[in-house]
Amino acid sequence: MEIAKDDKGKLKLSLVPGQIIRDIALVREYGCEKYHDPENWRKVELRRYIDAFYRHWLSFVEDNNSIDEESGIPHYKHCACNMAFICELIKQKEGAE
Repeated sequence: MEIAKDDKGKLKLSLVPGQIIRDIALVREYGCEKYHDPENWRKVELRRYIDAFYRHWLSFVEDNNSIDEESGIPHYKHCACNMAFICELIKQKEGAE
């Protein structure tokens, strides 16, 4: 017997590939070690994350295997993390309006 559960309209988070979560976590761990504050990213202006995303994206487009010199982490993983920050900050901004 199947138990009734109404999931209509709910996101199917299992559709998100797990690797992007691992990639973001790797960049976050680097950032936490560098800045000593896991919440530091919330204090940065949206524009700075857009610029950082664009810099990493251009490096990735020019060379799909490129590695960020400072962190030693591939640029595409920095793109994922920056985009996560961008999404969260925009969501927060929309909620504040």
